[in-house]
Amino acid sequence: MTDSHLPKDFHWGFATACYQVEGSPKADGKGESIWDVFAHIPGKVWDGTNGDVACDSYNRTAEDIELLKSTGANTYRFSLSWARIIPLGGRNDPVNEKGLQHYVKFVDDLHAAGITPMVTLLHWDLPDGLYQRYGGYLNKDEFAKDFENYARVVFKAFGSKVKHWITFNEPWCSSILGFNIASHAPGRTSDRSKSDIGDSSREPWIVGHSLLIAHGTAVKVYRDEFKEKDGGIIAITLNGDYAEPWDANDPLDVDAANRKLEFTYGWFADPVYYGRYPESMRKQLGDRLPEFTPEEIALVKGSNDFFGINTYGDNYIKHKEGEPAPDDFYGNVDVLDQNKAGEWIGPETESAWLRPNPRGFRSLLNWLSKRYGGPTFYVTENGTSLKGENDKPREEILNDEFRCWFFEGYIGALADAYTKDGIDIRGYTGWSLLDNFEWHEGYRTRFGVTYVDYEGGQKRYPKKSAHEVGKIFAKYIRKD
Repeated sequence: MTDSHLPKDFHWGFATACYQVEGSPKADGKGESIWDVFAHIPGKVWDGTNGDVACDSYNRTAEDIELLKSTGANTYRFSLSWARIIPLGGRNDPVNEKGLQHYVKFVDDLHAAGITPMVTLLHWDLPDGLYQRYGGYLNKDEFAKDFENYARVVFKAFGSKVKHWITFNEPWCSSILGFNIASHAPGRTSDRSKSDIGDSSREPWIVGHSLLIAHGTAVKVYRDEFKEKDGGIIAITLNGDYAEPWDANDPLDVDAANRKLEFTYGWFADPVYYGRYPESMRKQLGDRLPEFTPEEIALVKGSNDFFGINTYGDNYIKHKEGEPAPDDFYGNVDVLDQNKAGEWIGPETESAWLRPNPRGFRSLLNWLSKRYGGPTFYVTENGTSLKGENDKPREEILNDEFRCWFFEGYIGALADAYTKDGIDIRGYTGWSLLDNFEWHEGYRTRFGVTYVDYEGGQKRYPKKSAHEVGKIFAKYIRKD
């Protein structure tokens, strides 16, 4: 038994997102999302694939629930497809009852299996009808009204069956990857070799602001109309990796590491907890960063019942000299894998952006807890890919020792943060239950604790890690 522990009512399990696993893009009246469109544009996904079939989870809910049960998980985080529920997306558009009831039944089935549902309203797959109609996130007022309507439809349909709500998954990614780098839908950027529309210097900040206002709007609806009778909690999930200075003895690098965290987590968490953007962002971006009206501050400030966090690895951060580029989104820093001494931040994975470092995870939880006054945390995504995993024979893939090492380290760091640092952590859902469509990386990158045989009819084969996670939690979760 370890010295560190987690509370006895701890929520743990696995996470997925609807576009990555469901498939069935037109079944039962579903409308198109921006990812349905984007993934079919040649060259947008590395291996030329799309999410039309993915893991076929829309047709395999019973199988996936059995898989969850076999791992011992007590919680499942998944997202709803807005375009399944309101195909065109808008507040005056018809609700697709078949799509809505699919999810209602799924939640009922999860409860019957003893698994707590944690539901994300939007995990990047905005209805394309709203993007075509008014630019989606780029039109703050229209988007907030349509998201408010969608949220109300969902809250009403589920009632007290769902106690854990997330408005948006990773607004940083929607803003930067969709409207600056253009690796994600809708793929807007100033780089005319990638897109003939977009302004990387301005649009991401407009999008981020819109997402914050829509988040606040949905939270107000839940609190005003549903919370008292349904008894749930609601928040936004933010993403980012910990930032360590390239040279810990250089004050400029120390400041740069802090600034990088402000440009990722602070961009959204500062408004939610303090009603304003970080000063470092205001200083660099000037009038490109939208101003909050007093009404918007009232809406956004205090709009988290918990802090949702998605994190995967760690980076070394070095300050840059000179003026930041117009399309810079990190705070004028270099993001590196090695420090001044030549030490690697963590081992290599299949994902260029992911180098695991459990120590950094604990440091991140401490940084966030200190900055935001000790909120309750739910870790809503955490996991790893393995270098070359997709190229190995299935038997070798199923023995994923590296992923087991990852979860051992990160869950241990989680327990240390709870026990030794006094950080209030209530839940953890690993990424991911299944190998799935990893957005612009397609199917060549696998994050699942379950191998999915895409060529063999999406058959599932649990990897070693699928059962190891439960054993790790058994060591830490208190029995009394």
